[in-house]
Amino acid sequence: MKEELVERLLDFPSGHPYAKWTGTHWRLVEIADSGIPVPRARLEPGVASECAWLLPGLAGDRVLRVAGLPLRHASIEGNAVHALTRLGYAGDERTRQLVDALLEWQWPDGGWNCDRHHAARRSSFHESTIPALALAEYATATGDVCARRAAERTAELLLEHRLFRSRATGAPIHPSWTVLHYPSYWHYDVLIGLRLLAALGRLDDPRANDAFAVVEHAHDGRGRFSGRTWASSRQPHAVDWGRGRDNLGLNGLAAAILAGRERSSPGGL
Repeated sequence: MKEELVERLLDFPSGHPYAKWTGTHWRLVEIADSGIPVPRARLEPGVASECAWLLPGLAGDRVLRVAGLPLRHASIEGNAVHALTRLGYAGDERTRQLVDALLEWQWPDGGWNCDRHHAARRSSFHESTIPALALAEYATATGDVCARRAAERTAELLLEHRLFRSRATGAPIHPSWTVLHYPSYWHYDVLIGLRLLAALGRLDDPRANDAFAVVEHAHDGRGRFSGRTWASSRQPHAVDWGRGRDNLGLNGLAAAILAGRERSSPGGL
């Protein structure tokens, strides 16, 4: 079943790579997440299109800054690094350029933000977790210490909030953060936060317990998890991974997170 979906994703469209949610940008992420091996020759048209779009925008004069802080939708470059790394392009110079940009754009609190308001001084979870996941994966693939440290800083930012709670009130920062989604696209929820911790080997941090409770509550005990979709009739999926508890991508990721927790806990496998 996954193989059939990946085959359809490999039919890269000629339109803009970022076209929601059918463009090449999103397709590369889903192919990478699938774990299905794909010959490089079949990936290269999509990778070339993605990089031709993104790399010119990395130039310093293309980066807006407010009060010295770079304002970027870093989830875009983050998704690209995530896909390229998992698809075997970690050693490619194009990937390195994207990684260097993410490292240069990281804010002092450990994340990234695109908010153009002068009052914005805190990073966005939406814009921060995907780049951090990508940098953690890149560090694992290449041994890059700076990428690992950057991802660790973002993980600490999330853990300070127990992945979804306000530090002031303890309430969920947004209700959608406690609902599981796949594909996540650029949106944050506890599942993508836990994926970051898994990539860093930090699933045993007790500050993640509340997020694990959310995942466990969504589990039906038979390997399926309740969730929702960000797609709509106006912005459809490139392929349909399944709805609700039948979402193949969601079930695979959520099950892997719970299994990872068992392995990292005392007495776990």
